[in-house]
Order: sequence, then C-alpha cells, then structure tokens
Amino acid sequence: MTPVRISDALRAVAFEPTRDLNEALDEFYAPDYTHRSDGKTVDRVEFAEMVTQVRAQIVSGTVTVLDELREGLHYAERHVFEITMADGSTAKREIAIFGSYAEDGRFRHLSETGFDLPV
Repeated sequence: MTPVRISDALRAVAFEPTRDLNEALDEFYAPDYTHRSDGKTVDRVEFAEMVTQVRAQIVSGTVTVLDELREGLHYAERHVFEITMADGSTAKREIAIFGSYAEDGRFRHLSETGFDLPV
C-alpha cells in the first residue's frame, strides 16, 4: 500500500486538473469514501458532484503542506491553499484534515475544518 496525500489529490482534482475527473477521483478516493466539511457528511457521489462544481470555478490554485502525519490507516494534515476563481476573485484558507485510509491506500474518510486567511 502506497498511501495518497491530500495535497496531491487537491492538485489533481481541482487546482491543476489535467485529466478526467473520474480517473483522478478513483486514484485518491475509495469507492466508499465519505467527506465531512462544515458539519455535513457526503458520500463519494455527492463529493464528486461538489468537486465538479468547484473545479469549473477554479482557474488556478496552490497548496502548501504545513504538517502531515500517517499512522497505520490514520491520516492528519494541515495545509494552506490559495485559489483564483474564474471571476477573478481569490481566496486563501488554512485547512486541518483528519481521516482514514482504505486498505489500498486511498482515502476512505476525511473530515476537514478551516478558516480564511488574508490574501
């Protein structure tokens, strides 16, 4: 098992999308993947729908990993992302993620929380 990293997933899925979204999702997220953000949990189908909407709005983005830890099937990471949207607006956020891996090294579940930073 070679575990995936959320920074690589963000680049492939949203910030530097160079291939089909379903292929990118398959590389990083297990079929039974769940995602929790802002108190709401979605399954992989709902997550893919959300990513499709976000991907269409993001022109470019970067991610800087601040901390990352893997222990068995457990994962924790903290990063800062900066994005530019199609309308020209920008955003910068710090995100903390806690989650778990499936046996094959893809994400099974991620919970995230974050806050805006000055641009």
